[in-house]
Formats: sequence, C-alpha cells, structure tokens
Amino acid sequence: MFGGLPHGADEDTPVFVISVAAQLSGLHAQTLRSYDRQGLVSPGRTSGGGRRYSMRDIALLREVQRLSQSDGVNLAGIKRIIELENQVDALRARIVELTEELSAAYLTAEQTAAAVHASYRKDLVPLRQQTALVVWKPKGPKRR
Repeated sequence: MFGGLPHGADEDTPVFVISVAAQLSGLHAQTLRSYDRQGLVSPGRTSGGGRRYSMRDIALLREVQRLSQSDGVNLAGIKRIIELENQVDALRARIVELTEELSAAYLTAEQTAAAVHASYRKDLVPLRQQTALVVWKPKGPKRR
C-alpha cells in the first residue's frame, strides 16, 4: 500500500523512528517530542520507550504543521480540531455499523414475513369482500 513499508505493514503500523518521522514530516525531532507531550500526535512505543511513528502519524504531523503555519491555528485549536475529526470518524464508523444492522434486520423481517405467508393453508378460499347498501324504511306509527 505504501512504498518503503515492511511487508505486512499498513498506514497504522508504527515503524519510523523519530529522526525518520521528522524528516518525512518536515519538522524537527524536538517539535515531534513537543507535539507528543501536548497530545497532538501519539506515536507507538517500543518496549524500551522509544517512539515509533506510522504513516498516519506522519500525515497528522503534516496536517498539524499546515494548520499552524498556513492557517494560523494555535496548538490548542489544532488539538480540538483533531479531537473533533476523530469523533466524526468514530460516528461515521458507527453509522456504517448501524446501517448494516438495520439492513440485516430488514432482511430477517422480510424472510420471516415470507415464511409466514408460505405457511398459510393452501385449501382456504379467499372471500370476496362486498359492500351492500341496506335501506330501512320504518313502518308508520303503531296503532293500538
């Protein structure tokens, strides 16, 4: 999927040491450490505590830089934007899940209705529904 990634790695696999991540993102390694401390980017960690960045982290670092330098957004604002984008992504994923569940429920309901209809007795004859108009004419007053 991405050039230069180890076999079996994807955009979420933490593979890049901080110096490579800094080079790929165009930022200084100290800036990456600062962003990590502030919670803007959360790279994976090795068992020894070393940071490992994924391609998704690199893209996020570039976006942080763009928002900061091109759009003039401060770091607190950038953090809020990232949080909101993560919420939107989670909600979109939930919508997909619920849509799939709803489709499955509709299918089950249709299959159940079809099974009920199939179980109707075939020897019953349907009645033709008719309407009739009845006119009531009362007889004159009773005579004693």
